[in-house]
Amino acid sequence: MPEVERYQQGTPCWVDLSSTDIEVSKAFYSDLFGWELDGMEIGPGLTYYMAKLKGRYVAGMMQQLPDAPEGMPSYWANYLAVDSVDQAAERAVAAGGTIVFPPDEVPNGSGRMFFAADPTGAQIGFWEAGSHPGSGLVNEPGTLIWNELQTNDVPRAVAFYQAVTGCGSSTAPAGDLQEYTNLTVAGKPVAGAVKLPIEGLSPFWMTYFNVTDVDAFAEHAASLGSHVISPAFDVPGIGRMAVLMDPAGAAFSIMSRLDA
Repeated sequence: MPEVERYQQGTPCWVDLSSTDIEVSKAFYSDLFGWELDGMEIGPGLTYYMAKLKGRYVAGMMQQLPDAPEGMPSYWANYLAVDSVDQAAERAVAAGGTIVFPPDEVPNGSGRMFFAADPTGAQIGFWEAGSHPGSGLVNEPGTLIWNELQTNDVPRAVAFYQAVTGCGSSTAPAGDLQEYTNLTVAGKPVAGAVKLPIEGLSPFWMTYFNVTDVDAFAEHAASLGSHVISPAFDVPGIGRMAVLMDPAGAAFSIMSRLDA
């Protein structure tokens, strides 16, 4: 179902954008996806914007923090649901991960979170829901449809996520790839893991948003100032997708599924 009230542990549940130019990002995504933005003060001079579609929150965004490393680009962060961030953080360290941001409360009782780097270097957020379970609408145009880890050592990374969240995994051919690994929860695929397509890239999580027409949306995104990293292409048995870079420099993918 596209409407979600809660997420099982190990399931991607939220994405948010850290932008080097939040005003540019707000205008771009509001136009591209039709998002309405609710601003929430989270600290002195800090505003977190909740993107809403059809009355439900679907993503977040904020200005890059002042203490971010010099030259840090804009990026979409992915979050996995956990029952306890404290216990998950302990398991993350035991599994070879590195805590980047320790477990902490989010204002207004929304939940608790921490960030870690998996043993291959990809950063991932973990979310313990309070009043905010995560994305309230998924797999609909303008909302999250898939999350994918791109890394230089898939087995090592997958072992980490299994240890932290208890998720399962399955590896099989997919599209043009001989090997594609799905992370599974209750036997169902919830995220993907694949070998980095370009040598030298740092491991990262890619965010995919659903659209009705990949070609039309890629063209519209370009007219709004985005850069096309990978033009629209078909993935046999899966759907059509494109990889874009928004005007503030954050990479993301758009996707339409064959079974949509």
